Amino acid sequence: MPSEVRRQNRPKILVCDDDFNVRLLTRQCLETEDMVVVEAADGTEAIDVFIRERPDLVFLDVEMPGMTGLEVCQRLRQMPQGESIPIMIVTGSDDRQSIDQGFEAGATQYKTKPVNWSLLGRDVLYMLRASDAFNALKRQEDRLRYLAYYDPLTSLPNRRSFNEQLNRILKRCRRHKSNAALLFIDLDHFKRINDSIGHGRGDRLLVEIAKRLTVELREDDAINYYTDHSAEDEPADSSTEIARLGGDEFTVVLSDITDAMQVERVAKRILDTLSEPIPLQSHNPVVTPSVGIALFPQDGEDPDTLVRNADTAMYAAKASGRACYRFYDEDMNARAVEQLKMEEELRDAMRNDELELRYQPQVDTRTGEVVSMEALVRWKHPQRGMVSPLEFIPVAERTGQIIELGEWVMGEVARHCQYWDAMGLKPFRVCVNISPLQFNQSNLPQWIAGFLERSGLDASRLELELTESAIMTDAQTNI
Repeated sequence: MPSEVRRQNRPKILVCDDDFNVRLLTRQCLETEDMVVVEAADGTEAIDVFIRERPDLVFLDVEMPGMTGLEVCQRLRQMPQGESIPIMIVTGSDDRQSIDQGFEAGATQYKTKPVNWSLLGRDVLYMLRASDAFNALKRQEDRLRYLAYYDPLTSLPNRRSFNEQLNRILKRCRRHKSNAALLFIDLDHFKRINDSIGHGRGDRLLVEIAKRLTVELREDDAINYYTDHSAEDEPADSSTEIARLGGDEFTVVLSDITDAMQVERVAKRILDTLSEPIPLQSHNPVVTPSVGIALFPQDGEDPDTLVRNADTAMYAAKASGRACYRFYDEDMNARAVEQLKMEEELRDAMRNDELELRYQPQVDTRTGEVVSMEALVRWKHPQRGMVSPLEFIPVAERTGQIIELGEWVMGEVARHCQYWDAMGLKPFRVCVNISPLQFNQSNLPQWIAGFLERSGLDASRLELELTESAIMTDAQTNI
């Protein structure tokens, strides 16, 4: 029975003394206070009784044949269940050195003989109450410590734990001149799962993903969960560390690897196990992972560089079609830098009038008349010259700049239509491409209605073009 439940009824006290009369007097005194007493006549028996009975408090005589009370106290403090148990040491020595030795051994309270039997029961009750408060505080501290280092949803180590453990692993690898690998895992289209089956089921899916990672990688690789975050010791012998960084991002750190083939085998196992359908009540979603891999020391000699390069490799896996893994290489970094530069330049391009619209006419072959125009955006870069839409449109989609770009295109279309009307040209339709990101905006109909009202453009002259991928992302909702 747990001590919390038992204490609500009758506290159990272990009395250890080689003197039978002392044990008898102690029993009578404590039973008067409605306590249960178990006895031990020496130190060895006291440890056995403690393990078997799990008392709420220990009453120890110091001078005993064989193992002394101080030695028993030290042994109890080394046990998990004895770490916070109240221990009262009783002895005839009242000098400062003896008292110091008692507290150094782990005593909670030190009593000198002769014992005041009329007050002993009250003293034990006070110790029990103080122990309850101490244990409640300790449980709270343990909970805060857990939340600081572990993800409460999956129980995997969190980002803070991952960062500290990666530092330790890399230090050990440097010291032993060994290799390590970081696998950065991101679930493909996880937002769509949350949107379609709800965040509650999405959370259960993440728990299942964490469980699969743990079970799959435990088959050949020992998994060491990080526990002592303050010690400077090396981590326990293990080759795999799993963490959830947040959202749908997970990491796996492999230490003491011998070659890239070993890492590749792990990556394949991750892909296989995570790509299996996950039963969630009436749903069986399939969530594939994209995995980026960076190797220590060739892809980074410090944690920040290794994480950044593994992340870069993960995005390369997504760009390669998702549901795959990619090892980092330097060309990826160059491409990433180039993409970042293009993001910044595209932002400036919309402010500096570097964008322009070209119109591709659609002609009625029977009459030769232009019946509609497709608006095509072009980027005239001051240094690069004309930049292909195949280069900058994906960048705009990924960064969300496509929303601002779409607003600019619609404004230009309205301005050009007014110009053509003023020239006396016959009115025709203008086709504008709508990106998936724009199409998924909940306020799209209101935004278009507002645009038509502000511009004065007749709705019959505006045609919106959608790609198949934009429509089929969530077919029922889009219909």
